[in-house]
Amino acid sequence: MEETIKDSLIVIGRVVTILPLLLFMTIYMGKRTIGEIPVFDFLIIISLGSIVGADLADPSISHIHTAVAVVAVALLQRVVTKFKLSNRRFGRIVTFEPTVVIQNGQFLKQNMKSIGYSIDNVLQMLREKDVFDIDEVKTAIVEPSGKVSVLKKSSSTNVTRSDLNITGKAADIALPIVVEGKVYTHVLEDFGLDYDWLQKRMNEQDVQNVEDIFYATLNQKQKLHISLKENHLNVPRILH
Repeated sequence: MEETIKDSLIVIGRVVTILPLLLFMTIYMGKRTIGEIPVFDFLIIISLGSIVGADLADPSISHIHTAVAVVAVALLQRVVTKFKLSNRRFGRIVTFEPTVVIQNGQFLKQNMKSIGYSIDNVLQMLREKDVFDIDEVKTAIVEPSGKVSVLKKSSSTNVTRSDLNITGKAADIALPIVVEGKVYTHVLEDFGLDYDWLQKRMNEQDVQNVEDIFYATLNQKQKLHISLKENHLNVPRILH
């Protein structure tokens, strides 16, 4: 019983001493927004959590060693951060580069694959940016933070109806009718259309085989937008 009480007091003492140290070291490492931290800083946070967690959970671990480890990790982070600022090549190695995932309304399948993003991942992030039709997107970039930046086509960024005091219906959501070569026949049926209609519209866009389609949508005006699995777009490499 006495041993349990003693260990409990040790743990409480460690909480009181290590958390202020951890706070100080976090402030020392520099300002970061949670959810927008670089990958290296994320690893630093995991390391600090593991070190402190082990120290708090096991009274037999030397407390001074934990404090030294926390300070060492914080110093390492500062050194790496300063080196990243002075050497951009090194900075690109320890962080993710921005990745273009949509160019001129076309999904870039290989780029998405390289960062492990699916169509659903990108579409969700676009909706969070109030974009419900990829045909409106000139360029979409997944940033090192994992968030997406969107540049709309000029035709989608003109003055709004409210700017001109014009009333009317809101823009429609484009619905998927082909995803990775699979036709969503139920969506076509909701529009009162069939596969023959789709094949005809595909031929008009010089697409012969539905299996060549990575993603295709249809809006309420029955405008078909097709993004192919293989495209040959001139996509600039964004390094920063």
